[in-house]
Amino acid sequence: MSSLVRKLDLTSLRLFVAVCQERNIARAAEREAIAPSAVSRRIADIEHLIGHPVIERGSRGISVTPIGEAVLRHAREVLANLERLEAEVSHYASGAKGTIRIVGNMSSVVQFLPEDIAAFKRVFPEVDILIDEQTSSEVLSSLAENAFDIGFCNEVPGIEQMERLPYRSDRLYLAVPRQHRLARAPVVRLRDFMAENIVGMGQGTSLTRLLVQEARRLGAGLRVKITVSSLDALCRMVHVGLGVAVVPQHSGELYVDTLELALIPIEEAWAVRELWIVFRQREGLSAPAAALVDFLAR
Repeated sequence: MSSLVRKLDLTSLRLFVAVCQERNIARAAEREAIAPSAVSRRIADIEHLIGHPVIERGSRGISVTPIGEAVLRHAREVLANLERLEAEVSHYASGAKGTIRIVGNMSSVVQFLPEDIAAFKRVFPEVDILIDEQTSSEVLSSLAENAFDIGFCNEVPGIEQMERLPYRSDRLYLAVPRQHRLARAPVVRLRDFMAENIVGMGQGTSLTRLLVQEARRLGAGLRVKITVSSLDALCRMVHVGLGVAVVPQHSGELYVDTLELALIPIEEAWAVRELWIVFRQREGLSAPAAALVDFLAR
């Protein structure tokens, strides 16, 4: 590490910036509540470290040298970064208590949020978190109505009206009974199972709309014979042989050890979906909600 980096302290930089702003050492000293002689010593220290004068003294005050202008530019950046750091630390401290209202789709609530919320709670144990599960479209509607602070959903119409950050990737698998003809297939495509009886999650879900859309591209329809409202019910329907189902990978893996299920990767581009953190406006988030967004975005 260079001598400059090790020895150039923040107080000297702050006083140098004050002198440049005031164009006068005495006024800068008065503003910073320090003796003018102490300010002069700090400026001299900077000049000694870099080996060049940073200011020139005159009868009308001081002027900044070309090298001093470069030092001033970087000093302002350093101090601004420290101010942002202070604000962020303060933001986290103020977010240590309160309630966060979360609404998420099934993929986020079942697969990822439990572990992430648990990790957040270890940092902010006094924050209360309320979670509701809805479809992706309902997530956006609930946020628009100000019923929740933060949402988690797939990309659906209307999401462009919200602020959003990437959260996780959601890989889709086919769930079939273990004795099914496709149970040992390494991968499948939609055309491999579109003639099967399908167990679905209801017409309002982004997953069902996605499957219908992709089937139409192949010029066919889906044989959705049973619709359910929970992942547990969906997997149990497959377990007893009433059909096959498309499920998020980590959601399906919760059931493979307890039910007679096999999971096969779907090898198509549409089977990898992005999950998003969504909210109305970053500036409008409460301190706890903003702390959670920052925590998850890392």
